[in-house]
Amino acid sequence: MSLSEKNLAFVMHCGEMGSRWGFNRTIGQMCGLLTITKEPMTANEIADTLSISRGNVSMGIKELQSWRLIKVHHIPGDRKEYYGPAGSIWDMANRVFEERKKREIDPTLSLLRDNILEEAHTDDERFAQQQMQEIHDLLETVTKWSAELQRLSPEQLQSLMKLGSGIGKVLDFKDKILKKPGKGE
Repeated sequence: MSLSEKNLAFVMHCGEMGSRWGFNRTIGQMCGLLTITKEPMTANEIADTLSISRGNVSMGIKELQSWRLIKVHHIPGDRKEYYGPAGSIWDMANRVFEERKKREIDPTLSLLRDNILEEAHTDDERFAQQQMQEIHDLLETVTKWSAELQRLSPEQLQSLMKLGSGIGKVLDFKDKILKKPGKGE
């Protein structure tokens, strides 16, 4: 399969972004390729299109399956396995977020909880625990907020994102209406 210049540029960019998303360049390229390709592809087609080894593709497929980003398709009468995206763009974005949360945020929260629960013996440890508590609280808040966002349908989420700066204006308006005595007066 030959990619147009635009599609190749997109696939290569996905490779560069792969490390920022939590996986390597080749896996990012594979994910990008499968996302923009209309029909599912065999491992050999992926390898040929990206000019990478079949073994590298095999390892990439396993990694993308562990992230739940691709799924296997079978064509009646054909013994080959074909691979394509596992759901919509929104579904895949949610899965990347979920996996990154499991791999990065959850272990950090666990470490912070353990450190906060231990008794502080010095002023430095007490200060460090206060800072860790703030980090913990921030991560918990962001995690709960993002979980709520993930419950929204793609249409609801798009509507929310389109509000953009309007959210800040609504909150400012709410603060003006519910002015609390002693705040800036």
